[in-house]
Amino acid sequence: MPAPYLSRRDVLRAAAVIAAGSALPSWFTAGAADPNPVSTGPLSPNDRPGILLVGCGGMGTHDLSLAAKFGDVVGLCDVDAARLEKTSQLYPKARRFADFREAVRTAGTDVVINATPDHWHTLVNLAALKAGCDIYSEKPLTLTLDEGRRLVHAVRSAKRILQTGSQQRSDRRFRLACELVRNGRIGRLQHVITSLPSGRQGGPFVSAPVPAGLDWDRWQGQTPALDYVPERCHGSFRYWWDYSEGTLTDWGAHHNDIALWGMGLEHSGPVTAQAVPLLAPIPGGFSFPSLYRVEYTYANGVTHTCQTVVTEGPGGNVLTEPILPGELPNGVKFLGTQGWIFVSRLKIEASDPGILQEPLTKRKVILPVSDNHMQNFFDCVRSRKDPVAPVEIGHRSVSVCHLGAISLRLGRTLRWDPVRERFPTDAEANGWVSRAQRAPYDYAHVA
Repeated sequence: MPAPYLSRRDVLRAAAVIAAGSALPSWFTAGAADPNPVSTGPLSPNDRPGILLVGCGGMGTHDLSLAAKFGDVVGLCDVDAARLEKTSQLYPKARRFADFREAVRTAGTDVVINATPDHWHTLVNLAALKAGCDIYSEKPLTLTLDEGRRLVHAVRSAKRILQTGSQQRSDRRFRLACELVRNGRIGRLQHVITSLPSGRQGGPFVSAPVPAGLDWDRWQGQTPALDYVPERCHGSFRYWWDYSEGTLTDWGAHHNDIALWGMGLEHSGPVTAQAVPLLAPIPGGFSFPSLYRVEYTYANGVTHTCQTVVTEGPGGNVLTEPILPGELPNGVKFLGTQGWIFVSRLKIEASDPGILQEPLTKRKVILPVSDNHMQNFFDCVRSRKDPVAPVEIGHRSVSVCHLGAISLRLGRTLRWDPVRERFPTDAEANGWVSRAQRAPYDYAHVA
């Protein structure tokens, strides 16, 4: 049985403790100014946009605490009355809503923070775009490949700003690693390893009465209508195929984004995906495999392994070293003909210290600079320039994860055309580009 899942908040807390000992090279920090700074013009007379939070869980309230520095919280929305009430105590002046469609249309709403479960991301975002709002959307951006294509078109047609909550794009360690790789510091890139925390192995679970104040039918949305099971809802929803794709789209949307960024393929994707489960789910329990490995290839010859790792020991103690042979700690490793670079939220290191310490004097590639993901979003709301993680980036990053998940479903290697975004001559695989949506929570729900 795999060790307990290591949450994003756990890692963020650990990162805060050791950040002081993770100094970046002085040449990089001294030259970290954005070569193309935003020109911030006023959005409103007082430059304080009205913010609506949809999804009042832990991640949503965290995002809102960051966003509230740049605007006024005018609305809160959730289908769970208890969560809505708890968050409203922090923002007592904000209006409360149970239906996001009404909330996004309310006067004074300029910006939507979308922190709903994964299977609601796209419909909420489409409704916000139709209402003329800019969006900070949590990742993974979509539940399916088709949702991503629809969302890209909708954002560009509406001419609105969307920032994907892939905050590693605003972390200097990850930007340094990707700049070094793209400027040839480790020679020709050959292989990338993205190591993710394991998922949860549990069950079988039993149904229970729906808690008072929770609209369970609406929470399920487009997914099949089932009896309420506590382990399906809120914090553990992501371990079920119906609502998400485990840690593959949770942490994978982060680390595979960095893999694409370092490869210079953030507007493309792999050409093959081969996934294998390493531990079968328990019947009646969490349905997405808790341990898995995916092998990708790209048209430029680079290969990419995305794998789960066991990151906690007995009692929930964070392990400094993996416990399964061949594992790497949670993070991204780039391997080239002249060395390697490993980067995580905790550290950056290389096969030779000089890889990091020697300045890049002639940079062919200079990546966009953002040191504060939420501030970058609000800067772009004012300037109308693309943020560091725009809709196309969010779509392509999670597409890598969706491809791995479809390979897991079908149990075989898949060929993928990243230009047409289809599986060539594979009708069965193309059947998973989208999913059936349960009425009335389909696209007509936000039309």
